[in-house]
Amino acid sequence: MNTDKLKKIVKNFGYVITSNLLTLIISSLVILVLPKVIGVNEYGYWQLYTFYLTYIGFFHFGWCDGIYLKFGGKIYENLDRSYFSSQISSFIIFQSVISLISIVLSLVLTDGGDTLFIFIALSLNFVITNTRLLYIYTLQTTNRIKDASIITIADRFIYALLLVVLLLLNHVSFKNMIIVDNIGRLISLIYAVIVCREITFTPRIQPFKLKDSWDNIKVGSNLMLANIASNLIIGVVRFAIQKGWDIATFGKVSLTLSLSNLVMTFINAVGVVVFPMLKRTHPDKLSRVYESMRLLLMLAMLTVLLSYYPIRLILENWLPAYKVSLEFMGIIFPMVVFEGKTSLLLNTYLKAMRQEKLIFKINFLSTLMSVFVALISVGLLKSLYLSVCSIVILLAFRSTVLELYLTKLLNIELSKDMFLELLIVLVFIFANIFAKIQISLIIYIMALIIYYCITLNKKNITLLKSLRDI
Repeated sequence: MNTDKLKKIVKNFGYVITSNLLTLIISSLVILVLPKVIGVNEYGYWQLYTFYLTYIGFFHFGWCDGIYLKFGGKIYENLDRSYFSSQISSFIIFQSVISLISIVLSLVLTDGGDTLFIFIALSLNFVITNTRLLYIYTLQTTNRIKDASIITIADRFIYALLLVVLLLLNHVSFKNMIIVDNIGRLISLIYAVIVCREITFTPRIQPFKLKDSWDNIKVGSNLMLANIASNLIIGVVRFAIQKGWDIATFGKVSLTLSLSNLVMTFINAVGVVVFPMLKRTHPDKLSRVYESMRLLLMLAMLTVLLSYYPIRLILENWLPAYKVSLEFMGIIFPMVVFEGKTSLLLNTYLKAMRQEKLIFKINFLSTLMSVFVALISVGLLKSLYLSVCSIVILLAFRSTVLELYLTKLLNIELSKDMFLELLIVLVFIFANIFAKIQISLIIYIMALIIYYCITLNKKNITLLKSLRDI
């Protein structure tokens, strides 16, 4: 690899990580500051908006993913401008129709008031957020990582700036927060249009071709379905909680999930760096590299659980209204271990081995389990505690099944390691359920020391050295 190419790769990774870190910082400020300045119900409505917003991206039906997969590695300047201009205009029309249908359904099916406001704002995002996603994917797939990252950063930066203005003017409410969020998204979309003006505006635009659009949807559908199933694992339980309890309870549970997801933001950014490195690894070394990366990751993730203790103590004093809900955090927080392994390692490996269908099947099975658990915990038993516990159980199930299949493909045996790690997580959860926070901390530190002593043997230390093979 020549020096110029290496420098470009390093820069691209820097752009991706920087944009994700900025999102992480802004999200942290929002999570810590907003519950302090707005009421519990208002925060619940904000969480409801952000919850449903995560599913807006599914309504391009794989169109964006298809373009991403079909044009991967192409040079932006060599793209067929007429083709892309036609696809972009067709996509906007398609999303506008979905938006109008959503607005009509919102007017008919909601009782008006705050809920109607939320769904009208969500309806607008079919056009704003999904069209922006199409531009981001086009830039990423043609290696214009810097421009794609700037679009992402601009969105959150403008949102954070306007949020500060609302705080200074003492006009913070969930409705104003939604408005400034949409303004940030709209401005970043306008910037994306300017950046991609060559493929957006062209005098020789092709007429709408249903075949081209359908082909993009067909190509991207597998990846789309896998992502939908993945999001629904937690989404089904959250939706059941929202229906089974009041908006304040939904907001409190969502706060604890948001805190755990902050860690995931950074993990996902690191995953962008790991994947191309993995693709360059010789197939004969994949098994050994997996064992090494896995060992390093699990040592790090189980140690990260220690951060729960100072975070909870700080938040209990900072957000006293959420003190009861923060007790759930001791149960939910270990999701970072299972989600981290799935996102950073298992999915990355399985995609590199072209096992997308396997990912979808296991995600779909986990989603079916999520529906069953939600019906039992919310519909039958009306147990918020069980509903929260089920989130970690479902994520642990998915991670374990994925890894069992992957280790079979790699022809390695790690069942003892998986059992030990699961045992450490259970110690963390039960210590937080049945003991005071100080005692829980001591118990988990002792368990972690035992884990280090068992894991960091001569064989595994040698194994870590094989990471240089990546």
